[in-house]
Amino acid sequence: MSKYHIPLLPDTTYHVFNRAVGNEKLFKTVGNYNYFLTKMTQHVLPVCDLFTYSLMPNHFHLLIRIKNEEIITSYFELKKKIKFDAKLHLLPDFIMEQFSNWLNGYTKAFNKMYNRKGALFIDYLKRSCADEDSHFTSFIFYMHKNAVHHGITQNIGEWRFDGYQALLSEKPTLLLRKEVIDWFGFKEQFEKFHDRPVDLKKMDGFYY
Repeated sequence: MSKYHIPLLPDTTYHVFNRAVGNEKLFKTVGNYNYFLTKMTQHVLPVCDLFTYSLMPNHFHLLIRIKNEEIITSYFELKKKIKFDAKLHLLPDFIMEQFSNWLNGYTKAFNKMYNRKGALFIDYLKRSCADEDSHFTSFIFYMHKNAVHHGITQNIGEWRFDGYQALLSEKPTLLLRKEVIDWFGFKEQFEKFHDRPVDLKKMDGFYY
C-alpha cells in the first residue's frame, strides 16, 4: 500500500496534505481561506485534533491526531443514526469519509463561486504517519516555514494562514497549543527552534 493511502487509525498522528489540480488555486480570497477552515472545523475536527496547519495558495498541510476509538464510534452513531458494528463498519472508512465531505463540500462551494466545474483537488488525500519523534518535530517546522519556503513571506510567523502565531498567542484556539509548546519545552524554545534558515523554492510565481 502506498504511504499516501495508509488508513487513518484512532490515536495516531498524521501529516495530511493535498494540492489543486494543474495550475489552479485553492484560495483566491481571504474569504476562501476562512471558509476552508470553517468547513474543516465542521467536518474533520469531530474525528481528529489539530496540532498545526499551513494553507498555501494551491495546497495545504495539516498535522493531526485521530481521536480515540470511543469518540469516533460515538460520532459515527450520531451521524449515521445506527449502532456501530465492527463486523459491518470500518472506522478508517468513516474517518476518511469526513475528510472527503470537507474537501468535496469546499469544491462545490468554490466551483459555484467561480463558475467552474470538475475536481479542484488532486486525486486522493495524501498522508504520512508521524510515528517517530523526529517526524513530529519536522512536520511542525515544515508547515510553519512553508510560506517562506515558497517565497510568499520573508519570515516565519508572517503568514496569516498557518498555525504559528496561534500557537504563541494567548487567545482561544482549536489547535493543541499546550501539547505543541510543551513538546519544545516552552515558548522561547519553540521560537528558537523556528529561528533557522529556510530554503526557498519558487518557480515563475507558481507555488507547489
